[in-house]
Amino acid sequence: MDSITNDTIIFGLLAFILAGVFYTQKLKRLQSFYNVVPAVLLCYLLPAILVYLKVIDPSESKLYFVASRYLLPAALVLMTLSVDLKAVLRLGPKALILFFTGTLGIIIGGPLALLIIGSFWPELLQLEGNDAIWRGLATIAGSWIGGGANQAAMLEVFSYNKNLYGSMVLVDVLVANFWLAILIFFVGKKTQIDHYLKADNRSIDHLIEKMEGYQKSVRRVATTTDLMLLLGVGFGAVGLAHFIGNYISNNLPYWFPVLEDPKHILASITSPFLWMVLTATIIGILASRTNLRSLEGVGSSNLGSVFIYLLVATIGMQIDLRAIGEQPELLLIGLIWITIHSLLLFLVGKWIKAPYFFLAVGSQANVGGAASAPVIAASFHPALSSVGILLAICGYIVGTIGAYFCALLLQVAHNL
Repeated sequence: MDSITNDTIIFGLLAFILAGVFYTQKLKRLQSFYNVVPAVLLCYLLPAILVYLKVIDPSESKLYFVASRYLLPAALVLMTLSVDLKAVLRLGPKALILFFTGTLGIIIGGPLALLIIGSFWPELLQLEGNDAIWRGLATIAGSWIGGGANQAAMLEVFSYNKNLYGSMVLVDVLVANFWLAILIFFVGKKTQIDHYLKADNRSIDHLIEKMEGYQKSVRRVATTTDLMLLLGVGFGAVGLAHFIGNYISNNLPYWFPVLEDPKHILASITSPFLWMVLTATIIGILASRTNLRSLEGVGSSNLGSVFIYLLVATIGMQIDLRAIGEQPELLLIGLIWITIHSLLLFLVGKWIKAPYFFLAVGSQANVGGAASAPVIAASFHPALSSVGILLAICGYIVGTIGAYFCALLLQVAHNL
């Protein structure tokens, strides 16, 4: 039987999987299972298993594009409608400290991983010119510090052989998604981790309690008018965010001609996705200062969470488990790289007694960017999704600069 390629059928399967996970999560006889395996992890892994079993073939699917371009900005608006920005800012400096720690871990982790694997596979270091492995790894650094736009910038800046580029994309996707799965898994262990880190969760708990208290105070039975308002606000904001994002992205090179050069260190800020996400976040924050905030009472954050979980399922389709055994030396570089990143985060988190939430979101704001940072934040609580997106925007800003320095260190490691 051929794999399913029709997006309508695939979307139906994903929706059925999500419904099954959330339904079974409420069953008492499965509580012990879900205490070990978080529901969000299954939402992520089950689509990957369908790809592995060749039930579905997402190679031509547009579902991830739709989820990331339409559902994600709608979710950001709906989930920030009731946010208390002052309370978010009062979370303190630990979030930023761990974000930049994650960035540093990517910058130094790549060169160290190349040195380690190069000692076992010296032939990797024999490639020269545009085929040199350090040039390809620089594109992964761009992706892991910022996102796709930063990755494309590094490809242009260091002129890596585009015929070999696919293997770097494979490492990027497999390792980044594997790391996301690990972070999601440990969300279910956050209490034990925070106890070990001796973390002070009071600011996070206060924000969650404040959000939940507000939700209870405005909760009411939703009418058709309420639901239409939710859709109008959410997807109206998506349209506006795309309009403004495209306008800024298209005109930045005219306003600042230096950005027309794709090799410029700040060229990635012309990314339409960056401005779309930033605009959607700003719209949500501004709307939270109006009467639209009361839409939380009819489930705005719940609908936003539904959109986030649909995004999670489409992210899961991006990983092909069959490809894990291909090019083991490159995958080992990626795994060692992300391990160095995680160890540095853990050590600094332990030192400053930061909650696991800051560690996980700080990591994903780098490695996953705007598509998955709100996912990991919302897996702790929907009220925290805005923290993920704000840090992810920081990743876009520093992504190209950080990746450029990482590439210079990769070149040094390659030539040692």
